[in-house]
Amino acid sequence: MNDLFDARQVRHAFGRAAQGYEEASALQREIESRLLESFDHYALRHGDAKPQVIVDLGCGPAHAAAWFRKQIPDARVIAIDAALPMLQAALPNTRGQWLRRKPVDRVCADLRALPLADASIDVLFCNLALQWIDDLPAAFAGFRRVLKPGGLLLCATFGPDTLYELRTAFEQADEVPHVSPFIDIAGFGDALVAAGFREPVLDRDLLVETLPDFTSVLRGLKAMGATNALHARRHSLSGRARFAAADAAYPRDGEGRFPLTWEAVYAQAWGPEPGTPIRDAGGELASVPLSRIPIRRR
Repeated sequence: MNDLFDARQVRHAFGRAAQGYEEASALQREIESRLLESFDHYALRHGDAKPQVIVDLGCGPAHAAAWFRKQIPDARVIAIDAALPMLQAALPNTRGQWLRRKPVDRVCADLRALPLADASIDVLFCNLALQWIDDLPAAFAGFRRVLKPGGLLLCATFGPDTLYELRTAFEQADEVPHVSPFIDIAGFGDALVAAGFREPVLDRDLLVETLPDFTSVLRGLKAMGATNALHARRHSLSGRARFAAADAAYPRDGEGRFPLTWEAVYAQAWGPEPGTPIRDAGGELASVPLSRIPIRRR
């Protein structure tokens, strides 16, 4: 098994969390709001020209999609998520009274296989979905395919300091991984450059929650869908002894409470012109439109 993540488990976890996600996702909303601030750069580059098609990818409750609909009333806004229950729970945010004239379209699809035409999207917004993807360069290649030249990519993911307290605790209690690995800001930027995106700008934040006990940590992660989806996870119950050991090993703050760290990595980049090369470890890979390849017919 080469894949790091079990995609079906990811969909199941977020589908199961859909009904209570609104109450459990304050952290995601905060990161989303910070990422949305970068949308101002679209007007700085394009002046009065408004985006015509905007995608909220890995949309969850589709708050970002609703925000874009308010900001750009004439644009087509598409909310995409791989978990159907999450899209169903997003209905109030995409079909509210003020959205009746032009509601947000909802599409159930995997971001690794976007059902979107080439060079059709003006703004691609992806908040906290890429950390569940094995092949980041392939995901960015798909983003590049659908984004118009000069289109804006806004995305956020989790960096390696995320959940380090929980990772440390379980390393003392169990031999199998309980916390996903997360890419660092340099690797995230390198993947954008390798995919051919122009002028990437990256930033990071550390956000720390403080919870009363170990049970609250685990319940909070489950409520937001952030459960263990690694193929290498334990597929049987971990048992009380392992959880008790992890509880005992969890680092506390000065008041005996349980800190939970999240490292948010933000990226802004622009869609490249057609023909911009894609780079891998071996150098540049040519990108040639099919229409420019001569075909000899017998």
